[in-house]
Amino acid sequence: MMKKIALFILLIFFAACKSHKRTVSNTKNNPLQDKHSVNELTKIKTDEGAVYLLPEDSGEFVEFPINSIEEYIETFAEIAQFEMKAYGIPASITLAQGILESGFGRSVLVKKTNNHFGIKCHKGWDGDYDFHDDDEKGECFRKYNHPMYSFRDHSLFLTSRARYAFLFDLDNSDYTGWANGLKKAGYATDDKYPSKLISFIERYDLHEYDTKVQKQGYVSKKEPKEHELKTHSVQKGDTLYSISKTYFVSVDDIMEANKLNNGNLTVGQKLTIKAKKK
Repeated sequence: MMKKIALFILLIFFAACKSHKRTVSNTKNNPLQDKHSVNELTKIKTDEGAVYLLPEDSGEFVEFPINSIEEYIETFAEIAQFEMKAYGIPASITLAQGILESGFGRSVLVKKTNNHFGIKCHKGWDGDYDFHDDDEKGECFRKYNHPMYSFRDHSLFLTSRARYAFLFDLDNSDYTGWANGLKKAGYATDDKYPSKLISFIERYDLHEYDTKVQKQGYVSKKEPKEHELKTHSVQKGDTLYSISKTYFVSVDDIMEANKLNNGNLTVGQKLTIKAKKK
């Protein structure tokens, strides 16, 4: 209960301090060093116009010891609902994936990286990282100083990659459709991945958090968005990852649209971006 209170106080405090100046850590490969990452990882406007800020990155690794699945849910349910309001991903799915991928916050990977969703580095990731044995030995996984950054990156990961786009045509009360869709899109290789997520959702009534969000007036399904072509002129310090977060598109989409074979960019280079119309 104390962890949930502490997290909630952090949310309220940072939401109130909209003009608060951030102190950026000098940690090597810290994603907050990039100006675009700072914008995307610290705030997002919800449908009601409220700003949801993440805790300031002190550069220190913050751990939340968890002893049970019930404690994991109690600790992170509020965050999952905030992410649902901002990005449309069912809170039940976010919590179920967190429980499964992180061993309810007790896995070796989480203790090393605060990575609650098993998200690997992937092409274009320029944040901090660590190595962990998974499908192969010594694979690269994203690392975060605070668990809440893992929850935000999970939302960005699903919303910025074209292969997950069809999920947002589903009602975000359709946790069964989302669970099966994640497997279909390739989030996990385990054939039982959907049934495991659904089992957690139904055993712990995680779908009730989806209902809570919907009762607050948030739509159950996002309206389809048209796309428009934009031109981005590469600035000093730009990376494919930072550009992808600016336009809410995936690194792969940028590379495909511009026929890029690697992530090397030059200042002044013109990139075509297929961005969603706001």
